[in-house]
Amino acid sequence: MAKHRQNPPQLGGDLYLTDGGLETTLVFHEGLDLPCFASFDLLKDDAGVEMLLDYYRRYVAIARELGVGFVIESVTWRSNPDWGRKLGYSPEALAEANRQAIELCVRVREEVESPSLPTVISGCIGPQGDGYSPETMMSEQEAEAYHREQIDVFAETDADMVTAATMTYPAEAIGATRAAQAVGMPAVISFTVETDGRLPDGSTLREAILRVDEATGEGPVYYMINCAHPTHFADVLPPDEAWTERIRGLRANSSTKSHAELDEATELDEGDPDDLAAHHRALRQALPRLNVVGGCCGTDHRHVGAIGRAWLS
Repeated sequence: MAKHRQNPPQLGGDLYLTDGGLETTLVFHEGLDLPCFASFDLLKDDAGVEMLLDYYRRYVAIARELGVGFVIESVTWRSNPDWGRKLGYSPEALAEANRQAIELCVRVREEVESPSLPTVISGCIGPQGDGYSPETMMSEQEAEAYHREQIDVFAETDADMVTAATMTYPAEAIGATRAAQAVGMPAVISFTVETDGRLPDGSTLREAILRVDEATGEGPVYYMINCAHPTHFADVLPPDEAWTERIRGLRANSSTKSHAELDEATELDEGDPDDLAAHHRALRQALPRLNVVGGCCGTDHRHVGAIGRAWLS
């Protein structure tokens, strides 16, 4: 049974950590060949499961050290119909992989949860297409039907919520939100932006958030930004506008490079954990409700630890 589906505790405002750049960690630090950048494929054998458990434990240890909460994001960013088909998964096998991913999160929670370490399980959904530049765009209705397949599976598990990560245009975010609303799952929408602070489709963050809120009756419980460095969007966050208060989460890249540059990179740009943490602290005025922090491409437990410590200092 889901423990926090009715009232996600991170809405109370206390600091919650989440993990870092899972796929870049596995590829560049662990030396794995991840087909289609799909970490959920590791669930198919015991060695892969143990590797994922070890990965989660690094971050949970930081949350325990700092005395803060933790959002366990499932390894399912790529386990939607299009990417599953490219990897050779049948619809039934893909659904089972999504269930196994949440079961893995439950194992982590059972190991660590305590009054001083509240943990929330989030079923992660990714974009239908590329997380940097969508080749095709769905309508709101198409996106709802598309993401409903994965979200329906999450609704039957112990997942507390769903997070639609690396959303590149508002219509897909609207569809994902409506799919979650239809089954009573709290939804978080996480947009990615380019170096100019705009979504890959050209929308501003303000336009995207207001459009999704209007279309869904303020459906998302909050918004996030992921897969971008703070310098890419800090200048588009006026501190005195109400829409910025809808942003509670940030999973930033370690690198200041553009998505196009990262796509072509053959080496990992790890940036500087302390510098990244300083940029997070500098966002506190512009994002007064920001309280869920982790990392994205290029980051690992060192970056998340530095961010958490800087936030609490």
